[in-house]
Amino acid sequence: MNQNLKNDTGMEFYDLSHPWGFQTPNWPYFEDVKIERVHYHAKSGVLTQRITTVMHNTTHIDAPAHVIEGTPFMDQMPLPGFFGRGVVVSIPKEQWEVITPDDLENATPKIQEGDILIINTGWHHKYADSSDYFLRSPGTYKEAGDWMVEKKIKLFGIDCQALDHPLGTAIGPHGPGGPLIPWVLDEYREFSGGREVIDDFPLWEPCHRALLSNGICGIENVGGELDLVTGKRCTFAAFPWRWVRGDGCIVRLVAMIDKTGDYRMEQGSTE
Repeated sequence: MNQNLKNDTGMEFYDLSHPWGFQTPNWPYFEDVKIERVHYHAKSGVLTQRITTVMHNTTHIDAPAHVIEGTPFMDQMPLPGFFGRGVVVSIPKEQWEVITPDDLENATPKIQEGDILIINTGWHHKYADSSDYFLRSPGTYKEAGDWMVEKKIKLFGIDCQALDHPLGTAIGPHGPGGPLIPWVLDEYREFSGGREVIDDFPLWEPCHRALLSNGICGIENVGGELDLVTGKRCTFAAFPWRWVRGDGCIVRLVAMIDKTGDYRMEQGSTE
């Protein structure tokens, strides 16, 4: 039987997605996924399910329309934007640290123009219904977003709760209903030695805005077998649902490495 790593294609497949379904970890203001059986085998001889979900759940992709008025929805994005060569880089970060342009410049393997870029901060190991993962994670901010635009990154993914640092979202003093978690402002003040969140994170989702306004989609909550391809060049494929006028959607992100040289795929180089 064909398997992800041992199969007759000569390629290795790595799943970089967290499982999606009932009671999966959720961003603070979203409702739970609901899955109901309309038909089931004992009743009808077939299985039919009704699903109610927010599009931004577990490993998912943000379309430009998510934050930029008048930009494309997911079904309007060209398919080649979800496939291509790229790299997984390790940029370990601790609580509330920011990923900087210097971090990106110095990452190995070197990030090249036009790459699909996936960042492993290590926080996918904390993925859970927890305040650590959703409220205290590190992340990218305006400077990193601008760097990726200048580098012409094709698609961006990160193993944190959002494309932006949590304190640059509605978790902090931004956006609809922000701060969603008011006590985070007090905790940050103590953590930072007296600084206010708004002093250090004055902009609302600037990395989102830099990327999405330039047609670069972003994948949040990357996970799965991420550690196994970190430090390697891979070929990536993201499989987003074609939801009409969807501002985002659940995504299956796969990294592929050609072990035979028979395919036009990346061969897992660390250079």
